[in-house]
Amino acid sequence: MRLHLITVGEPKLAYARAGWDEYEKRLRRYHKLQVSRVSGKTQALESEAVRRAAGRAPLILLDPRGPQFTSEGLAAFLEARALGGDGELAFAVGGPDGHTDELRAGASALWSLGQLTLPHDLAMVVLVEALYRASTITAGEPYHRG
Repeated sequence: MRLHLITVGEPKLAYARAGWDEYEKRLRRYHKLQVSRVSGKTQALESEAVRRAAGRAPLILLDPRGPQFTSEGLAAFLEARALGGDGELAFAVGGPDGHTDELRAGASALWSLGQLTLPHDLAMVVLVEALYRASTITAGEPYHRG
């Protein structure tokens, strides 16, 4: 499956950049990966840039209004989408103000990383690590021991 990771900006803190780079590299062993970094001066422009970057791919927005997944649940979600014919999924981390109502309304799904508010840089790292962990679960590899 092809995964398209869309972020508003890129990790700026050294720990986040290192974490993103590490898990992006690992994730590429399981999926064709595309990364898009978008920007905009307003929430509306950021959301429009995310929508354009996603193109025709089903868009999954990281948003606190969405359901949470266990690691196994995320693996099952990805597998179901692949078996359902989705050859590509786009995942988007919004800017500091999140996504617009219009972008949420047009999204294929919402996904909440939890009830905690995470710094933008950390949310990006959690996204890519969670996708990697789900991929190792699907592959039956020992990374996930929960």
